[in-house]
Amino acid sequence: MLELTMATVSGAEEGATAGMLMADAPSEPGAVLRVGRDTSVCRLATPDDWLFISRVHLEFLCGPEGIWQLTWLRGSQADPSSEVRLIVGEYAQPLAYGGTVALPRGGSGEIVVQDRTAPRSVNVGFYHEY
Repeated sequence: MLELTMATVSGAEEGATAGMLMADAPSEPGAVLRVGRDTSVCRLATPDDWLFISRVHLEFLCGPEGIWQLTWLRGSQADPSSEVRLIVGEYAQPLAYGGTVALPRGGSGEIVVQDRTAPRSVNVGFYHEY
């Protein structure tokens, strides 16, 4: 099972958890959870006017071994207007545009999508059951 919680945070609201959204999916091969502005395909949707987030920005996909991976999907622009980093404990790792990383099994952490032009972010916490 992968559990996600998402909060959208802008400058003055840092640290606030109001409006938090949640989604989960069983760790079965082919299971998918998406984050982005398009509510028709994303279980966790950001505000429509937050254009630093693509229609479908992040994809969590469960592989054949029950291991979840995170992909920052490439959008319509050659250069993204955001930065994405994966934080697990004290370790922070930037994710390349179009890149994929495996999530630690039996672990938790956070994915932060930071707007490059304004003090706004989308914070997605995860818990990957072992």
